Amino acid sequence: MSNPWLALHAGADPAARISEVGRAYERFVAGEPGVGPTPVRPVVAESWRRSADARFDPEGTAPIELTDGELEAYRAAHPLTCVLPIFRDLLGGLADDGDHLVAVCDAHGRLLWVEGTPAVLDGAARMNFVPGARWDEAHAGTNAPGTALAVDHPLQIFATEHFCRPVQDWTCAAAPIHDPATGRLLGAIDVTGGDRLANPHSLALVRATALAAEAYLSTHRPAPHAGVAVAALGRDEALLTVAGRRIRLGRRHSELLVLLLAHPHGRTGDQLALDLYPDDTNPVTVRAELSRLRRILGPELLDSRPYRLRSEVDADFRAVPRLLEQGLVAEALAAYAGPLLPASDAPGVVRLRRLVEDPLRVAVLARGDRGLLQTWVRSPWGADDLPMWQAYAAALPAGAPARPLALSRVAHLSAEFGLPGSDATSMQRRLS
Repeated sequence: MSNPWLALHAGADPAARISEVGRAYERFVAGEPGVGPTPVRPVVAESWRRSADARFDPEGTAPIELTDGELEAYRAAHPLTCVLPIFRDLLGGLADDGDHLVAVCDAHGRLLWVEGTPAVLDGAARMNFVPGARWDEAHAGTNAPGTALAVDHPLQIFATEHFCRPVQDWTCAAAPIHDPATGRLLGAIDVTGGDRLANPHSLALVRATALAAEAYLSTHRPAPHAGVAVAALGRDEALLTVAGRRIRLGRRHSELLVLLLAHPHGRTGDQLALDLYPDDTNPVTVRAELSRLRRILGPELLDSRPYRLRSEVDADFRAVPRLLEQGLVAEALAAYAGPLLPASDAPGVVRLRRLVEDPLRVAVLARGDRGLLQTWVRSPWGADDLPMWQAYAAALPAGAPARPLALSRVAHLSAEFGLPGSDATSMQRRLS
């Protein structure tokens, strides 16, 4: 069985393949039907459709979003900074040979580093393949790093498979990189060069480099805040990491720990009882649960009178408001794995859940970015969010294939909520 992530199969003629795919590409951008699994790989055809849905201009160039000091500060704080020596060690020879570029991007497709000889870097600069430029599919069309992020898989993009015409002289291979502790997408590693790059070895090399980076992160990345971390977003039961050991807490201990994290100065037994039990505020029950939690955390971490954590603990639900305060809406949404302890009905947790989600939701709506809105409505927690679906439908261009589906979803939700004019035609007229 052929590998769908490889650009060329054994024995394929590169020149013939460039012409064959190029003809299919021209038919596609001209709006002609017939672009299917052959002669275009499915992963490429699907990427072309996403690029077209995003209204990316085939003659356009990727925008530069980070420059100068802003880029330097962002790179310095990025998790992939510490694995840059691995990239250079494993791929540096390609960057020095005069034919290839090695690039690293973040999870949003923004290039953090681009390295190669001056001549090759000059050629890349002419298409804005430079640090700080955004090369996700919505802003640069089909390309290896952007498409690898979109499908979360290593792949090659060969010559005329690129959606952007100025990039069709290049071939690239890229692999996504994940945080080994959380599985969160951190970015991608990419090698860009000429047609000779379309071989199984380049794909294997970038994949091996990504795996080496993840292995290094899992063993060398310093554990934040004394080795204690809590993941509670999108989980009914919090996941506690203590000195490399992962513990799934029960529902009540999850609620207690989240409440203690939200109140670093401490809570009394009476206050925690009010936060936890809407109908039974007996602090004796809380003390018994806290005693059990102390056995899990250790007496050196959990203090009493008032109950509080003795040291800072990293918590995923704290990252979202922190990123929003910096104006990093896309990053905040990427860090948001879902509502805080969604199954909990404890009043204190319900209040915290709103404090995390509501500002994020408002920020995504205010930004009006089609990609962010799409991420929200396609998530489990956003699937029934009517205002978000309305904003997403309004952000889609009239001819976008996704627009009828969005309008249908708006109509369905409107009817479900008993709103007038909830048929798709009315929605189309209202959002036009």
